[in-house]
Amino acid sequence: MRIAMLGTRGVPAHYGGFETCVEEVGARLAARGHDVVVYCRSTAPKAQRPKRHRGMRLVYLPAIRRRSLETLSHSAISVAHLMLHGADVAFFYNSANAAFLPLARLRRIPVATHVDGLEWKRAKWSGAGRRYYRVAEQLAVRWSDALIADAQGIADYYTAQFAAPTVGIAYGTATPTPEAVHRISELGLEPGGYHLVVARFEPENHVDTIVDGYVRSGCALPLVVVGSAPYGREYTDRVRRLADGRVRMLGGIWDNELLDGLYAGALTYLHGHSVGGTNPSLLRAMGASTAVIAWDVNFNEEVLGDAGLYFSRPDELARLLEAAESDPEAEALRGLRGAEEAKRYDWNDVAERYEALAKELPARRAAGRRMSGRRLEAAPR
Repeated sequence: MRIAMLGTRGVPAHYGGFETCVEEVGARLAARGHDVVVYCRSTAPKAQRPKRHRGMRLVYLPAIRRRSLETLSHSAISVAHLMLHGADVAFFYNSANAAFLPLARLRRIPVATHVDGLEWKRAKWSGAGRRYYRVAEQLAVRWSDALIADAQGIADYYTAQFAAPTVGIAYGTATPTPEAVHRISELGLEPGGYHLVVARFEPENHVDTIVDGYVRSGCALPLVVVGSAPYGREYTDRVRRLADGRVRMLGGIWDNELLDGLYAGALTYLHGHSVGGTNPSLLRAMGASTAVIAWDVNFNEEVLGDAGLYFSRPDELARLLEAAESDPEAEALRGLRGAEEAKRYDWNDVAERYEALAKELPARRAAGRRMSGRRLEAAPR
């Protein structure tokens, strides 16, 4: 089949869960003999734009470099390209792109939309942005041949709001290589010698709360912070003001092997994400057998279970960090429990589910049955 994947920044994946999913799933679908086309943003220099990556064909198209327009402008151009060149099926990522679904249907291309984790709740969006995302959810329900939910909490939301069925497909994870762990010496770090947070600098990822909680603690090990904020200078400045001399701000790291090593070498991984479904960063830490302390929200509890510890205030995190440093052996055992939980999330299984859905989509499209997209509740629970 010719399978199009669009709505993300593209691959290689350097940014976000959708990109990770496209790369891991797309590569496996290509290995199974499918012609996989991934639409990428042409932000990197031409010398850094390979025509193929892990068997996938890459199409580079421009985007308006503004937070409110970048995703939609790139998706609009991508859909125009898709209309010209066609595909057997298309996977759209991010419900914001649902406004373009009628065009794909006009071209008779069956479409599945991977709906995001309640994007309208993110603090970066103003009233107009939030209203748009709420409308986009309705459009995704009405015009998609299938909705993909990566967590039970997301599936429950679409059931409660629209009585809409979803196809449950989570993310996968992998175990870092020993060579990856050795590379943390390049940063002057030792295994078990630091705490780690990896996140985009956005309010709902609570990097500021994590840094605040760490600074309040009496921890001896440093806090290593990996991440950046393309459009969030004010929030980044707040995080830096909260930090003390024990906090190491590394910015964005695009070397995946080094990043794997950072996950695997940490005493604890601190996960502050509160909006979204199954998060690849969380799975990556669990796959690395690193003990996780996570924001207390149902999405994280669904993945971690009793292998995780949870916080929602800086003082709670401070106590958990001090306890972790006082008993590193217990943290190592908790990390192993997390690794067992992570075995439920396998990229090969995820790719098989995508392939099965791709084969079903034409029949779903031919059936012609669509949901109305009307909400059953005035406001989400």
